[in-house]
Parts: sequence; structure tokens; C-alpha cells
Amino acid sequence: MKEQGNLLFAIVLSLLILLGFQYFFEAPKMKKEAERKKLEQTENLNNNSINKEDDISGYLEINEALNKDNRIEIDTDRLKGSISVKGLKIDDLTLKNYKETLSENSESVTLFKPSSTKGGYFSNFGWIKATKEENYDLPNDQTIWNTDAKKITNNNPITFYWINGQGIRFEQEIIIDENYMFKIKQKVFNNTDKNINLNPVAKISRTDTPKTQGFFILHEGPIGIIDNVLEEIDYKDLKKNIGPLEYNTKGGWFGITDKYWLATLIPDQNSNVVARYQFYTKNNKEKYQVDYKGGIIEIPSNKSITIENLLYAGAKEVKLLDKYEKQYSIPRLDFAIDFGWYYFLTKPFLYILIFFKNMFGNFGVSIILLTLLIKLVFFPLANKSYVAMQKMKELQPQLIRIKEMYKNDKTKLNQEMMALYKREKVNPAAGCLPILIQIPVFFALYKILFVSLEMRQAPFYLWIDDLSIADPTSILNLFGLLPYDPNFLPKIINIGIWPIIMGATMWLQQKLNPQPTDPMQAKIFTFLPIFFTFILAPFPSGLVIYWTANNVLSMGQQILIKKKMERKKNI
Repeated sequence: MKEQGNLLFAIVLSLLILLGFQYFFEAPKMKKEAERKKLEQTENLNNNSINKEDDISGYLEINEALNKDNRIEIDTDRLKGSISVKGLKIDDLTLKNYKETLSENSESVTLFKPSSTKGGYFSNFGWIKATKEENYDLPNDQTIWNTDAKKITNNNPITFYWINGQGIRFEQEIIIDENYMFKIKQKVFNNTDKNINLNPVAKISRTDTPKTQGFFILHEGPIGIIDNVLEEIDYKDLKKNIGPLEYNTKGGWFGITDKYWLATLIPDQNSNVVARYQFYTKNNKEKYQVDYKGGIIEIPSNKSITIENLLYAGAKEVKLLDKYEKQYSIPRLDFAIDFGWYYFLTKPFLYILIFFKNMFGNFGVSIILLTLLIKLVFFPLANKSYVAMQKMKELQPQLIRIKEMYKNDKTKLNQEMMALYKREKVNPAAGCLPILIQIPVFFALYKILFVSLEMRQAPFYLWIDDLSIADPTSILNLFGLLPYDPNFLPKIINIGIWPIIMGATMWLQQKLNPQPTDPMQAKIFTFLPIFFTFILAPFPSGLVIYWTANNVLSMGQQILIKKKMERKKNI
């Protein structure tokens, strides 16, 4: 039983650490930074003309910013917004299928906003001169593009054009599919008598540091796949860095991720590019920029060229990311979802949950069915474990006698106990196996509930409206019977119905297990259901439902094994 006690202590300690990171971790106050040596960055890649932003101090209201420039409307199955003809910025994007809250009047989630607003966020594509000797004008963030169209709809491309007055015509054709993928076709017509050399560029720009939700549970911020390797850069680390971080890579993708949403640039996967991540300040505004520069393209006199690149701007739906990964040969696009160290469990579990949800229409039911499936897969191991536990329970009287006989001789006590285990062919550590199996499953499911979009605002039944957050009921107001709202109190004492049910099933399960012969261990085991009730109270309700279902199924399994062993004895 000592091994079981040690294992349970390790589990409790792990849960405390996990809880501390999510709910009580508070990063030490950063020391006041020394004056930055780098000046406000007004130039980009090789004096990149695409980076010339509006010189506006302060912020504009969203409606004021949207009315400031002429715009082309975006209205597809899943996106609503507009493109500014000034700089050809995709800077107004709302996700039709996702709401900010569960309220009926909740607004849809906004991904992109004009750069002149608080939290501005946009993307655009363009060109830079390959050398300083190139003497002609290029379109930039101040350029007014022309088009005859008024609206972009599903797979209905719009072409924008701009002529520099020096014999060069630039075009951009923007196509949006039925989901969140933008296809950007850039054309350049060189009607001069000289060859010209250009580098294609693209960027995602974000104003202000967004509020992150994950602490160390997930990554939020600049992200990318560089030469098939995942790069995750924290906002605070990018702020500390002097100058941009540059990477040479073939293909890949580079963007900024939030908990549930992603904006990423996807160049031609056969092209070598220089990807950059940088932080700078402009007009007292913090700016984060992810961009890339493609290789030099020579455009002969009186010739034209066309290149094609992609922008993903939308929800991090695992099936959709996997679909695009195959369709466009994008490496590891699913890594935008932070599945963590348990990727080999987390992603398959998520797919199983989605499969069950499609069958039964509820993710809570899916969690219970996944628990049952895991029980079936590990039944042979768990069966051996529970048989060993039942034998240990039957040996309790003998163990108590041995402890009484050799209570003053620990060496002899251990020898006699081991002899008893050997004689009865019992492994005292075998009972820990169900708990051991449960640890990676617990953390994998916790990760799914915390990071996967599919679990966001997914209801169960009755009072559970969102499986990704804690049970909203509270024992402090008798689960809504009293006219008192205790939500201002920490959730660890604001215990809901499901954590109490979980604690009760854990207590019942303990009654089926052999009791520790050591008095101190017995007290600890008695206290554990109460302890876990408080510890799991702030955790996602879906995780508590999993733990409860696991307890109930484990009890059923133990009862069946016990009856089976009793029948064998009676034969």
C-alpha cells in the first residue's frame, strides 16, 4: 500500500502544480526595462515599402476607422467583413459561426480590425525592390487600389489593380473559399524597356499585446513551422529581443495564434523565403509583425509574372486544418493547436470525441463513451490489477496480525509481509495500475478541454452549458436556491454539483478497495475524496464528468470481478 500511497501523492502534487499554473500563477513583476536602444522601426525588410502604416497617434473607434477608407465587402458562408482599398489590407474580419459568449445577444468573434483601432490586426501582400538601384514606385500601405467589384463572396474572386505611372501594372486577385482560406494571386506587368527585379512579401501586423489565457498550458502568440520544425515565440520574449528574429526556410507557415483563432501566412511550399518575427513601437503603440520575403523574381521587359500564396484567417478547427494540410501540402498545420506533449493521445482522443458527438449529438455523452472505450481497451490490465486488489483485501486480517507480531522489528515485518505476498502470489503494487493508466488520459483530456475549439461552449445537459469551463453551480447558494451570487469567490471553494458527485463516487470506490493497514495512510485515503472535490472544482466540467464516469465504471468492474472470484471459491 506504500507504493499506492506514493503514487497518489505524486498525482495530487501534479494536480496542484497544474492548478497553480492555470489559476494562481502570477508571473513576477517585470523589472523596469532600460531604455530601448532600437529606434522606432519605420522601415521593414530592405526598406520594405509595404510597411508604411498610417501615422495616427491614439486610437479610432471601430466604426470611425471602417468609414475612413473605401472598402470592398466580404460576405462568405463563414466570414463577414471588408478589405480596405487603401493598402489592400484585409483588416475587418468577423467569424459568423462563433459568438463571444453564450448569450443570445452576443456579438460574433472579431479576428481582424483596422490598424488605427485598439487591438488592430490585419494582413496584406505586396512587393519590395530587390536592390536599391531599382528606380520605380511600388504599392505600399498608403496606395489606393482600384476595382470595379463591390463584394467578395464564396469562390468569387475580385481583382484589384494599381498602375505606378512608370509603365508597371500591379494586380491582386483575392479568392476566399467556403471556410477561412484566402488565395492571393499577385501579377506584375512590366511594360517598360528594362528588366525589373522584385521580392514578393507578405505580413500580419498586430497592434497592442493581447490578453492571453493559457499561462503555461498553451502557447498564444507568434508561431510558425520553419523547415518542418515548430517555432513558438512568446510576446514578452519578442518584446525583449533587439531587432527581428529571422529564419531561412523552404515553405512552412508563419503567423500569430490565439487560443482558438489563427492568422497565418502560407507561402509557396517549394519556395525559399526569409521569415521574420519582430516587435517595434510606433506612435507609442506596440506592434507585433510576422512577415516573409520570397526570392528575387526577374520580370523581363514587356513580360508579366504571376505568383500565388495563401492566408489562413479563422477558427482552429482540427478537421479543417488537417484538410488544408493535405490539400495544399502545408507542413504540420495542425500544430497551430497546442496539443502539447501528449499529442499522440490528445489528437486521437479529440477525433474520437468528434466521432461520438456526430453520432449522439453531445460532447458530454462523447466524454462518457470515450471513458468506456478506454476502459475496454485496458480491461485486461485493469482486470489483473483489480484481482490483485481483491486478494490484498482478503489478506488484510493476516497483514494486521503480522504487523502486531513484528511491530517492534521493521526488518522482520517487511520480510514476513513479502513472504506472504510471495506465498499468495500477490503483487501489492498491481493495484496502482488503474491510477497509473488514468494519469496520461487525464492530462490529455484536460488539454483537449482547454485548447480545442470543438469543446468551446459545448453543452452537456441541464445546467452545464459549456464543458470547457467549471461547473457554474455553487454549494454556497445551495445550487441556486438562495438569492445570492457567489461567483466573485474562488472556484476552489465555490464547489458545483458535478465535483460533489465526483467526490461521492470516489469515496464509494474507496470502500471497494483494500484499506491501508497503516493508520496514517488510512487517514490520508479517507481525506482524498474531499481533497479532490475541492481540487477539481475549478477544472473544466467535462474533465470532472470524465473522472466521475471513470469512478462509476471502475466500481462496476470491481464488483463484477469480486463476484467472479466468489463464484470460483464456491465451486
